[in-house]
Amino acid sequence: MRAAVLSSHGVDGLDVALRPDPTPAPGEVLLRAETVGVNQLDLNVIAGRGPGTAAKLPRVLGLDPAGVVVAIGDGVDPARLGEAVVVKPNIACGVCAACARGREADCPAQTVVGVHRDGGAAEFVAVPAKNAFARGGIPADVATAAVHSLPIVLNAIETAGVTAGDRVLVTGAGGTLGRAATALAAHFGAEVVAASRSALEASELPEGVASIAAKDAAALRAQLSERHSAGFDVVVDVSGNGPTLGAGVAALAWGGRAVFCAAVSDRSLELDTLDFYLRRKRLIGVASADYAQVRRALDLVAAGAVTPLIGARYPLAEIGRAYRGFADSPPGKVIIDVS
Repeated sequence: MRAAVLSSHGVDGLDVALRPDPTPAPGEVLLRAETVGVNQLDLNVIAGRGPGTAAKLPRVLGLDPAGVVVAIGDGVDPARLGEAVVVKPNIACGVCAACARGREADCPAQTVVGVHRDGGAAEFVAVPAKNAFARGGIPADVATAAVHSLPIVLNAIETAGVTAGDRVLVTGAGGTLGRAATALAAHFGAEVVAASRSALEASELPEGVASIAAKDAAALRAQLSERHSAGFDVVVDVSGNGPTLGAGVAALAWGGRAVFCAAVSDRSLELDTLDFYLRRKRLIGVASADYAQVRRALDLVAAGAVTPLIGARYPLAEIGRAYRGFADSPPGKVIIDVS
């Protein structure tokens, strides 16, 4: 099979090469991949930094493939053959206390497709059957765009307890996670303000969502103080920027909850600790999602409640170009067409 194999760190260490077809182990399914996404974690693997250091090279990249089940391992229902599926990349251990509670997102021993094992930027990929979710009539590219980003922000919104009528600020709203968070919060009936570095057109936002354009955290603080002095019940931060997260926490109202679900590139965070204490604020970190949240997120996509935005597309042969151009890609999920 053709596969995008990283043999050494740096994009120059990535080649589309021929590899033996994988064989599904007991409890696994084999997918013929149609699409896979480009993600920040892929870039970490390529660079050999942060969570990407867990990858042992050579490694086939690709977190979130969608395709069709073409073979099964022992113990898997034969009815799954021919099923259209999409892969949740985080594989929970299934035996820890978090997994026993159905909180697989908090599993301390979870591994990741495309990091700890070969991924889906290949014509075939083997994954645990529990991680291959039926996508029904959802097209492969849309399923790939949804399966990783949407459940994470759903987890964030549910963990923060967003309810109808809450005032919600989404920071980093211009990116893939931010657009998903904005759409979900609006779907649940919140009063949403979407904040981004560049102005968002009204046509890019769900009906009723207001927007703020602020070039940096200082400008965001100033605009929030001037235009939203009453504060917010919830801040969902997907910016990955420490000062922006700090500006969001500062904008919380009494008893407000801030939840962040992007790896913060700044290793420090400045807070007014007295304000945080006296105003009963809370700060929560969320990564990954529970299996049930993945199912709920895909159901929302199938129902048309949320439609992931797809941006640039590349064939598998040009995956290196996709990674090189990732930072300058147009809005939306970058998709690799594997087949």
